[in-house]
Amino acid sequence: MANLALLLASLCLLSNIFSLPFLAFAISSCGGPCQTLNDCEGQLICVNGKCNDDPDVGTHICQTPSPSPPSGSNCQASGTLTCEGISYPTYRCSPRVTSSTPAKLTNNDFSEGGDGGGASECDEQYHSNSERIVALSTGWYNGGSRCGKMIRIRAQNGRSVVAKVVDECDSMRGCDEEHAYQPPCKNNIVDGSDAVWSALGLDKDIGVVDVTWTMA
Repeated sequence: MANLALLLASLCLLSNIFSLPFLAFAISSCGGPCQTLNDCEGQLICVNGKCNDDPDVGTHICQTPSPSPPSGSNCQASGTLTCEGISYPTYRCSPRVTSSTPAKLTNNDFSEGGDGGGASECDEQYHSNSERIVALSTGWYNGGSRCGKMIRIRAQNGRSVVAKVVDECDSMRGCDEEHAYQPPCKNNIVDGSDAVWSALGLDKDIGVVDVTWTMA
């Protein structure tokens, strides 16, 4: 009888155990249901009935990482330069170059005595405005790595032109004789000669127009 009573007691105990919710045996991951710390895997803890990071430990297991921004999209001003009481942002970087890089086309006089200031950075020479040439913002100029390279510029009217990089449109410095006392360039400038504007069928008196460019 004693053995039978023991057997019945054991069966009763097993019945009670298996009748408990599955939660008693489950190990939950991030966001999973829980009642105690033991219900959560690893370093997770039970917070308001769900497994989550432990703020005291500083884990970030349950945090979804933000997607990395495309290269160059986080280009921020590196400082300011004050010219005649006006502060201008300065940039060491430019937006990422793609197969269709948005830019602002401006007009530059590359001849001696023109509004381009000193000689072109790439070859220390002045140039005729009849040449299809450009200066690029500091980030795109990239320390001169694009000197002598050809780029294709496309206007919104559908016309395009291939031009040579001969100079830097300085986004870090300005307001001095070398820069014809002009403020620093923005970081998205393609500064084209008269010939570039003419080839695109644009009126240079407009001053600034939206274009796209890429390496030719």
